Amino acid sequence: MTSAFTFTTVPKILFETGSSARLAETAAPALKGARRILFVTDAGVRGAGLADSALAGLKAAGLDVLVYDKVVADPPEETVFDAVKAGQDFGAEAVIGFGGGSPMDTAKVVAVLLSGEQPLTEMYGVQQVRANRPPLILLPTTAGTGSEVTNVAVLTTGATSKRGIAADPLYADMAILDADLTLGLPRHPTAYTGIDAMVHAIEAYTNRRAKNPVSDALALTALKKLHRSILRACEDGSDVEARGDMLLGAMLAGQAFSNSPCAGVHAMAYPLGGIFHVPHGLSNAVVLPPVLRYNAPVAEAQYGEISTHLGLKPGSAGLIDEMDRIAEAVGIERRLSELGISHNDVPAMAEDVAANDRLLPNNPREMTYDAIVEMYEAIL
Repeated sequence: MTSAFTFTTVPKILFETGSSARLAETAAPALKGARRILFVTDAGVRGAGLADSALAGLKAAGLDVLVYDKVVADPPEETVFDAVKAGQDFGAEAVIGFGGGSPMDTAKVVAVLLSGEQPLTEMYGVQQVRANRPPLILLPTTAGTGSEVTNVAVLTTGATSKRGIAADPLYADMAILDADLTLGLPRHPTAYTGIDAMVHAIEAYTNRRAKNPVSDALALTALKKLHRSILRACEDGSDVEARGDMLLGAMLAGQAFSNSPCAGVHAMAYPLGGIFHVPHGLSNAVVLPPVLRYNAPVAEAQYGEISTHLGLKPGSAGLIDEMDRIAEAVGIERRLSELGISHNDVPAMAEDVAANDRLLPNNPREMTYDAIVEMYEAIL
């Protein structure tokens, strides 16, 4: 008998190659008549020209647009506050987040802070956001985070710690997926973000608290699309079909983990990003093997189902070996030492992970401090 569950997602999703060039038209239903748009992105996306046609279309439609392009990876609270002030001074009536996970996460939090109804400090945790927000539209330029369809945003607080907000007001009014925006992504970022998306699906499928039939179906479909396209997208960045599959897979995985949240892999990845500024997707890729091996005794059946679904050899060994093979094939870093992390850094990292009461309870196997240390040491 299936346990009771709820499933929530973005109310409108458009998947269409080239759709970002017609942003004023495609986003019109979600903009709800807003004329002053705060466009949140980062300098890399802006410099690469990815937003040029979208911005030109918005302006040609007579909309007033303020571009905020100061978002950085693992966005700190200060960046959010700076963007909020810019939006308030501009009189923003809607927010568009355009880029990878960091610009989209920033756009979500900025949107709920614009009204000034609730301070950021009260929003951290699960379902703590009470503030109203203006229309919010998200467009991903990477196929990884799934942030365009999640109710989660992660910020860097203080010097190194990362904290998450998971609340339904962070669901956008519309997500627009345009594979053209991902065509220029280099090989390694394609690999990082793709593995990140696969981790989202794996962790959603094995969540011990919130696993449900809808998230399961989305996770398995996501893994099928991502698995068959990640190496193709890395080898040929102009393969539109592979890029489209990656983008769609990342979005489906995002819907899955937004309702059946991430767990131990993400908890162990956070210190790598917060303390050492390792890209989020790479952080997940590096810590994935020891966590899969640690979880296997209690998640054998579920890992085995994933292996069967992907046509791999039976059992958890099939999934573990395949994720190793993908990481090896794309040539990304595999060890903490390659990222400038030493044995001396492990205790502080493990303490950070052990304190993560948002993610660890979702892990299929309880993760103690000693177990976390052992997993980090296995990949030094």
